[in-house]
Amino acid sequence: MNPRPLDRSPFRALTWCAVIVALLPSLVGATSSGTPGRYRLPATGVSVTGQALFLAIDDQLLPLRENVVEHLSRPRVREQPVLSPSRDDSFAPDQVAAHFYGAVIHDRGKFRMWYYSVGLKDQGDAYRADVSKVTQGPVCYAESDDGIVWRKPILNQKEYKGRRSNNAIDLPEELIEGVHVIRDDADPDPQRRYKMAYNAHDGTTWVFRTATSADGLRWTPAPDFAIPHFLETAGLYRFNDQYFVHGQVLSRSEGDHPGGRQGAGVVSPDFVTWVRGVGRAFRLPEPADPALRGTIKPYDQVHLGVGAASFGTVCVGFYGIWHNQPGDESSQKRWGWFGYGKISCDLGLVISNDGMNFREPVIGQPFISRHDAPATPVPGKSFPTILCQSGNGILNVGDETRIYFGRWLNADYGEGYLGEVALATLPRDRWGYLAVQKAPSHGGVPSPRGSIWSAAITLPERPSELVLNAEGVSGFSVEVADERFALLPEFSGAAKGTVRGTGGLDCPVEWRGASLASLAGRTVRFRIHLENTADHSPKLYAMSVRDAAMGSAVAAR
Repeated sequence: MNPRPLDRSPFRALTWCAVIVALLPSLVGATSSGTPGRYRLPATGVSVTGQALFLAIDDQLLPLRENVVEHLSRPRVREQPVLSPSRDDSFAPDQVAAHFYGAVIHDRGKFRMWYYSVGLKDQGDAYRADVSKVTQGPVCYAESDDGIVWRKPILNQKEYKGRRSNNAIDLPEELIEGVHVIRDDADPDPQRRYKMAYNAHDGTTWVFRTATSADGLRWTPAPDFAIPHFLETAGLYRFNDQYFVHGQVLSRSEGDHPGGRQGAGVVSPDFVTWVRGVGRAFRLPEPADPALRGTIKPYDQVHLGVGAASFGTVCVGFYGIWHNQPGDESSQKRWGWFGYGKISCDLGLVISNDGMNFREPVIGQPFISRHDAPATPVPGKSFPTILCQSGNGILNVGDETRIYFGRWLNADYGEGYLGEVALATLPRDRWGYLAVQKAPSHGGVPSPRGSIWSAAITLPERPSELVLNAEGVSGFSVEVADERFALLPEFSGAAKGTVRGTGGLDCPVEWRGASLASLAGRTVRFRIHLENTADHSPKLYAMSVRDAAMGSAVAAR
């Protein structure tokens, strides 16, 4: 008897079902090849799509270090401002100052800036403006093709000195300081594509209101202020699916004594409801003697809090190192507490892995000094510079990290008061680097070798690749371990990975006979080895674990 044809049997049908089930993950991956994988960092609770960035300055994601030392980079500061006030236009909202308590985004090939203006209530000389005759606000807008040469388009929105032919944004308040804007592609509502937090005065103190927009030009403000207490804002960002606004508070110090300026933050899960309560985002030490504390005492304080930008796994930003030197109240009765012509401010680098709590990679060292970026001077005068940060001025564009910040010439109104927008740049993500230390910590013979362990990372089911942002790559090798630090034989020892290329922003790591694709779905750690040679001194600026199908396109976002 001839057997029943196999392709018609229940056995055959079950076999095909088993094959389809076995292939389902790869079939799903093939149909969703345009959707990058999700990376999870158990140590911080953060999940990111497409790429997990580990910066050399981040001692939480690169927590264990042997015989290496950190170095901060020195950004290149453009001498000339990129945006200046419209001094010669008596109808311009920014005739006196174009303050970068602001934002810059790179939006579909165009640079877009929002900033806050200081102008004159009446016609007059911007260089000799009396303090009682200036306006703070409105928010103004500018555009650029290259981020260096800016134009101020006529928006015809906001009436100022009886005219609408200006670049002002129409918002309900007249008295406005900072403005912070993000483009939020994660929001499914196109009417909320752009999000703003701006610092408005509620008649009693400085608070902030949010607004949303479909195009970044016409804004719908929230019906109420976001918070009921003072916060002079420094930045807005989205991190780990939550929204953060940071700024400066005037709070009580330990023991319920007066305190100086310190950094604080507030959070919202949806950009509608802001959680009551303030996080202690970043603080400098208060004097041990409570009698020496307070905003009018001469010690370093935190100006404007933290202005930071989100890079997925980490937030990078600045705080103002405010060198407080109050004025003489007998000669400056109205502004004696401030110190016109005396106070200066540098920018200090800070990072965070939770969006709220920040720390300095190198404590107390300015990253951008007022001496490296002085404000445009007044001839014959010697006024100090106050640098003003905003995290919404930190962005990666191609192979470059750009830092837009404010330069404020600390002269009283009437003596040359000025606010302008400045620019500093770095190669992408090169905030600082790790290198083998030249001398041992406790004497003995120097070693040419060092190593760095990464925090654990759970890889997605899709294939991943590892790239280093580094120099001297011939001195690098990389091993892979499980989350409990046990090295994987096929990725360690004689099989350890080497780095392809001669150095640069995206140097691929390769293993002989193995691929990170085989570790899809697993939680692993990376161990990076550095070795000095006669020809090379390896420097690690960053490493990225990223979706192999997306490649460098992910890194440049």
